[in-house]
Amino acid sequence: MDSDAVAAISRLKFRYLRSLDTKSWDEFADTMIPEVTATYSEYLQFESRDAFMAFMRNTLGPHVVTEHRCDHPEIDIDGDTATGTWYLADTVLIPGHNMLLHGAAFYTDRYVLCEDGRWRIAHTGYERTYEVVLSLSDLPSLRLTSSRWGLQAREPGMTIDDDATGTMG
Repeated sequence: MDSDAVAAISRLKFRYLRSLDTKSWDEFADTMIPEVTATYSEYLQFESRDAFMAFMRNTLGPHVVTEHRCDHPEIDIDGDTATGTWYLADTVLIPGHNMLLHGAAFYTDRYVLCEDGRWRIAHTGYERTYEVVLSLSDLPSLRLTSSRWGLQAREPGMTIDDDATGTMG
């Protein structure tokens, strides 16, 4: 096994997740080749980085708070290509829709070693093991006390206290 390639691919996946959650879109795009494909269900399929990026920027912009964590990697290297399976746990908070989503899935990725010597994602997607969606109305004690995006994250139905904490409801 090529442990350097496994380490580089692990860092790539972690950068993919961090840049997604921090909405660092240029860095996120750089984790993928231009011809990347992505499949998240029979209804969410993308055939290019541009299409995938447009969807992610629109859907997971500053009005949405996300947390994506992957672990338990199973990475197989075959020359300049590789495959990986990752266990995902994710949380998505959308105050404007009064919604909290939590779920788990298994990512299945394909990677290529590019001419610049860096690994990038050629295909990504996951199959859910479960997904739970809750109304924030069902969680009256839930408070968003900090958000990286400040005012941009505030949506109708969310109030900001004098101490800069947010209460949804």
